[in-house]
Amino acid sequence: MTHVSKNRVLAALAFVGAALLGGCSAVPESTGPKVAFYGDSYTLGTGAADQANRWSSVVSRARNWQEFNPSVNGLGFVTNRGSLDLPGLVIAEEPDIVFITMGLNDNFSYPEESDDIHAQIDTDIDRLVGALPDTRFIIVEPFWYTDYRPESVDVISGWVKEAAERVGADYIAGASRWIEGHPEWMASDGLHPNDDGYAEMARRMDDALTELGLPAN
Repeated sequence: MTHVSKNRVLAALAFVGAALLGGCSAVPESTGPKVAFYGDSYTLGTGAADQANRWSSVVSRARNWQEFNPSVNGLGFVTNRGSLDLPGLVIAEEPDIVFITMGLNDNFSYPEESDDIHAQIDTDIDRLVGALPDTRFIIVEPFWYTDYRPESVDVISGWVKEAAERVGADYIAGASRWIEGHPEWMASDGLHPNDDGYAEMARRMDDALTELGLPAN
């Protein structure tokens, strides 16, 4: 993929779905643990007909979780980071569980910013774990959106896995392939899942959580 193509895809990931309502969503009827999600458009729910259909909300409803989801379109550990401080928002909520589902968009800054990406993965995870010592962390292999897989997908996923193992967090592997080979699960933009895609992601996530000892209610 050329640098120009990378920029075009990144711009689309950052801005498609702007019509969706704001990034934070709570589930006030839930009474279970407070669960925060630190992610990009694939956790924000861009491409879904409604944010209620995104995987994080589907899983949260099924498990009676109070969802806090400040995820942002186009965000990476480094890519489009600017002054955004989602880790700070997550820390302020003092959640019981934190999901980290970041890394997809950093593929568009690789290899030019590879050293910064690797360092920022460690910085973010260390900061969150250090500030929330009693919180359970679930770090997910970065999602991916095409059957074509550049080398960077496995490299960045490896860095995320290493950081998760280093801090003793739960790690969910394989998420980059959850919607692979199913164009019918993609929204009309060709970049994000549709409702069926998010339903599959929710199913796979729920199975992975059960394997981690978090049975559904």
